Amino acid sequence: MQKEQLIEWLTSAIRKANLSDTAVPALERPKQAEHGDWATNIALQLAKPLGKNPREVATLLKATLDAQPNAMVSEVSIAGPGFINIRLNPAAKFSAVADALRLGDAFGTSTARKGEKVMVEFVSANPTGPLHTGHARQAALGDTLCNLLETQGCTVHREFYYNDAGNQIDNLARSVQLRAMGVEPGSALWPEDGYRGDYIVEIGKAYLERGGDVNDLNAIRSYAVNVLRNEQDKDLTAFGVKKFDCYYLESSLYTDGRVDKTVAGLKASGHTFEQDGALWLKTTDFGDDKDRVMKKATGGYTYFVPDVAYHVTKWERGFTQVVNIQGTDHHGTITRVRAGLQAMDAGIPKGYPDYLLHSMVRVMRGGEEVKISKRAGSYITLGELIEWVGKDAVRFFLVSRKADSEFTFDIDLALSQSEENPVYYVQYAHARICSVLREAAVSDEALRAADLGLLTHEKAEALATKLADYPALLATAARDLAPHLLPYYLREVAAAFHGYYAAERIRVEDPALRAARTALAAATARVLKNGLQLLGVSAPEKM
Repeated sequence: MQKEQLIEWLTSAIRKANLSDTAVPALERPKQAEHGDWATNIALQLAKPLGKNPREVATLLKATLDAQPNAMVSEVSIAGPGFINIRLNPAAKFSAVADALRLGDAFGTSTARKGEKVMVEFVSANPTGPLHTGHARQAALGDTLCNLLETQGCTVHREFYYNDAGNQIDNLARSVQLRAMGVEPGSALWPEDGYRGDYIVEIGKAYLERGGDVNDLNAIRSYAVNVLRNEQDKDLTAFGVKKFDCYYLESSLYTDGRVDKTVAGLKASGHTFEQDGALWLKTTDFGDDKDRVMKKATGGYTYFVPDVAYHVTKWERGFTQVVNIQGTDHHGTITRVRAGLQAMDAGIPKGYPDYLLHSMVRVMRGGEEVKISKRAGSYITLGELIEWVGKDAVRFFLVSRKADSEFTFDIDLALSQSEENPVYYVQYAHARICSVLREAAVSDEALRAADLGLLTHEKAEALATKLADYPALLATAARDLAPHLLPYYLREVAAAFHGYYAAERIRVEDPALRAARTALAAATARVLKNGLQLLGVSAPEKM
């Protein structure tokens, strides 16, 4: 809101000063508060193409800004080699407080991207076992990103891709069959890549109890996949993930003939060749480091072929913007999938689709890594994480770091009631404010009518400035596919409030001053609650 208005003001001045017809300035918060409320380096950027000294450009721009004053701005100054600093007047500094109280749940949202249709594919777990911590991180990242995109006016389509075809499903069926027959891992009959978790025993037992034929491998396959899909759905519901709009089955790509159609299209493009009995795609034509096998000499397509077919369906369904959230182990597939889409010559842009890659999660408890699961055997499940620390902590923690950074989930930290626990720290700030609001007993009408000019303390100004950053923060996090920016920001808001709370009493005798200070606290609670809701985390009123 405020930031966008200032950018429009600056952009208009740049045009009027004949400095550029296309340049749009970037605004940032100065590292030192004494430099003002906003700063831009646009003069330095424009100097070289104009053949002028940066300070000369800054002087021209400042003169134009001074000639068309902005009601929010009290001073424009030039610093250093040509930075332009902007200082806001007191009313503008606290405008976010009034906006948050007036707009409520809608504060921070925008319609800037209304009309954009975005598909986000996430989780997409093979139906071969319970969801693990990697799936949990992907679910938290994906659901939060979808929420962020919706705050910008986007129409978001959530999709889950089920890899229900291929060797892993055959291995699942065979593993369940053997356990139903009483064969255990380690037996000579047990396949090397069989699934060993206790959940396989549970499925086999349940299959027999319902009268299933232990010799009917197809029936076992269908039953096991359905059981695990239902279990994954229950875990995601417990995790607070919104219902997916589509569950797309990999098997349908074969039954509907889409894989064959895609292969035929790639052959027709002239970007394939045969060698050593195999069919290859010339992915090097599109930036790959080497060509890739499409169909093996022994028969059967390699895994990236159905991926290409699947993404063709995304494009054909009208999703010109697609974000895939996957583990960093999928990094190698990006180039070849995009190469396959380019080779199809279907008008699909080069960077399609976008990817948000995440690293896996290490779980620590008592200073030691936890590797053994009660049910899955070789990995910790989402259900176990929720059981140990609760949904809120799991969701907040798993989004709190940049997606592709290594992440260690510390169970002890997630359970601690201390400043070091980020979700507790933020939730406690909200609960503390709710307590303040109950004690202050100021009506909503009085809060909205409060004279915010009475807020003169530097800590109050710092808190209000942080609240004003919320709309731009949401826009940036959505644009850059960076959901981790939100929990980081919420910690900063909580810290700013705790600092203000320690500096000034809110429940004072003067009713006007009490209303102003309470209004600042109420606006802070609103921002914390709105942000936590986007993360899928509760905002308790008492702790």
